[in-house]
Amino acid sequence: MSSKNPKVEVILQKETRWHDEFQALRTMILSFPLKEELKWGQACYTLEGKNVVLIHGFKEYCALLFFKGALLKDPRQILATPGAHQSARQIRFTRVQEITRLRPVLRAYIQESMEIEKSGRKVEKRTTADFKIPDEFQQKLDAMPALSKAFHALTPGRQRGYLFHFSQPKLSKTREARVEKNIPLILSGKGLND
Repeated sequence: MSSKNPKVEVILQKETRWHDEFQALRTMILSFPLKEELKWGQACYTLEGKNVVLIHGFKEYCALLFFKGALLKDPRQILATPGAHQSARQIRFTRVQEITRLRPVLRAYIQESMEIEKSGRKVEKRTTADFKIPDEFQQKLDAMPALSKAFHALTPGRQRGYLFHFSQPKLSKTREARVEKNIPLILSGKGLND
């Protein structure tokens, strides 16, 4: 059983929206030989200095995030991919009863995550070339050599961020609007969140 970190205790006491859910997740996680740490303002649980799981909350749900969740078997198909993450996966909750009901499954996923970390397995990350360039963006790249040059000068992570962002909308009109809005950022050498 792991010990409670006083810094995490302070943060969790301030939590109002997901207090009960965070406490239920924390109690369960502390039964594993993981170290409780405060990272990114969240309760993070590590094994030999490597991040394994994190508890975090959002407006609509709270979640248990598995840093190498892409490697989990997930027979129940309950893992969600947060944003553009290639390796992280999360299980989302809106009520403490969901955590209670899934407790055996959550414990199994945490155990499997620990085994993955101990094994040293890594998530094979996709390269920028693996991402399809949306037609709306490709047209702009073809028409504007300066944009193409600026885009290809960005770091691979920034390139992937843009490609993911431009690809998300279902409507071409929305994709076009996203491309247009972000052209000045790309030309100035900045990523989506810079």
